[in-house]
Amino acid sequence: MNKTFIKKKSPLILLAVCIIAVAGLADIKYQGLFFRMLPESVQAFLVQVIK
Repeated sequence: MNKTFIKKKSPLILLAVCIIAVAGLADIKYQGLFFRMLPESVQAFLVQVIK
């Protein structure tokens, strides 16, 4: 692959990873779908950590 092609894609990949991380944290904080899919023991731990 061309090195300039990879350099141009790097900021987009970083932005996508940041958006996914923020969405995941928001899901856990507001007990969304991903949070409800976790085992109850993990849910209890996360609730204690967030509060």
